[in-house]
Amino acid sequence: MHNFIPPDRFFPYLTWTEIAEMPDKENTVIIQPIGSVEQHGPHLPLIVDSAIATAVAGKALAQLDRAIPAYALSTLYYGKSNEHWHFPGTVTLTSQTLMAVLTEVGESIYRAGFRKLVFLNAHGGQPQILDLVARDLHQQHDDFMVFPLFTWRAPHVAKELFSPEELELGIHAGDIETSVMLSILPEQVRTDRAVREFPHGLPEESLLSMEGKLPFAWVTRDLTRSGVLGDATVATAQKGDRLLESVVDSWVRAIADIYKFRQPRCFESDSVAQ
Repeated sequence: MHNFIPPDRFFPYLTWTEIAEMPDKENTVIIQPIGSVEQHGPHLPLIVDSAIATAVAGKALAQLDRAIPAYALSTLYYGKSNEHWHFPGTVTLTSQTLMAVLTEVGESIYRAGFRKLVFLNAHGGQPQILDLVARDLHQQHDDFMVFPLFTWRAPHVAKELFSPEELELGIHAGDIETSVMLSILPEQVRTDRAVREFPHGLPEESLLSMEGKLPFAWVTRDLTRSGVLGDATVATAQKGDRLLESVVDSWVRAIADIYKFRQPRCFESDSVAQ
């Protein structure tokens, strides 16, 4: 049931009495891996984002200093993936449903006495939702520290491994994700079906872009016929190993930083105007 998560770091394996008696719960780091079940081209399984979130969380927890209390919840496999729903197999929640689920997970963790919750998300279609939920949870409980974090925003060595075109436009099922999947779930990668396809019809010499500072709304079929945005044909397990190692190293440090984190406060909560 724990997959990549070390069993002694897997929150659902605890009993309620162990949680009730746990020391220093206010600084214990609870991690919610979040992914999606959505198309990733003809060569990758639907579970890519969920697998990456779980693997990164698990490998980081395995390397984390044993003195730091931290646990992973069960991965939330379904996300907001409606940009992919024209491709068969994609399972998507609405924005409202995902917000409700994450909010209620957060409320449950808070009610159990924990005060540090990490949303470790590996699906690029939902960081904004996590931002909103995290802010609302903290506003509701001003001693609740919630961290809406995206797997790939941690420092890593992608610039050393992948082409500039891939780094800019290879945002889905291309060289990067395929290489990582060859590292963590090689038996699920259909390398004989890998394709190279970059976004079609992007505006040239324009300030507008897919995911830049001035983005436009799009769904996946606007940009690709295969469901791939990138070059999966050049992916290798060796690149995936190196990239994953660098990401995991950064997440080990991030979890340690979260354990030490103290919420900044300019005013006491009871003195702030409501």
